[in-house]
Amino acid sequence: MYQVLTVTGYKPHEIGVFNEKHEQLPYLKKAIRKKLIQLKEEWDYEWVVVSGQAGVELWAAEAVISLKERYPDIKLAVLAPFIEQESKFPEPVKVLYESVWQQADHKDFITKRHYEHPSQLRQKNDFIVSKTACAMVLYDESTEGSPKYFIEAVQLHKNNHPSVDYPIDYLTPDDIEDLIREELDEQNWN
Repeated sequence: MYQVLTVTGYKPHEIGVFNEKHEQLPYLKKAIRKKLIQLKEEWDYEWVVVSGQAGVELWAAEAVISLKERYPDIKLAVLAPFIEQESKFPEPVKVLYESVWQQADHKDFITKRHYEHPSQLRQKNDFIVSKTACAMVLYDESTEGSPKYFIEAVQLHKNNHPSVDYPIDYLTPDDIEDLIREELDEQNWN
């Protein structure tokens, strides 16, 4: 059992999602939800921690909120790297962020100040890794992006704490493609 899971992955623009009406987004959200359920069954986590980053983290937070009926013990924490991180988000993403923030069981700012320097993002990764026990990451090694820095923070943490077991479960583009094929097959049978 791992009590605290963190979820991270790509920002929307890193995977070609430029608005909430993107045709692949419903499948991506279903894949995130499906993986969260699988990991709840396998790892029995109680908390899910996100930083509130646009993209995978907010979509995962949405899924966690929706899973509270099925799993009453599940809790959501949003640990934003700095104050007003959502200020530069497009309006629909800002609305989602504010909704997630309001519904989170715990929320706080890691650096307790506004954005000043990119080092706050490194501090965010280091802090979240130190406060969680495992991770779910949407990542494809052939498509570098922001998840790479989180994975590096996990590796550094493991190198500095060799006795620590910090598993990462990857959600890959192949997993999402498989889900799309399953959905389309079901539609063709109905």
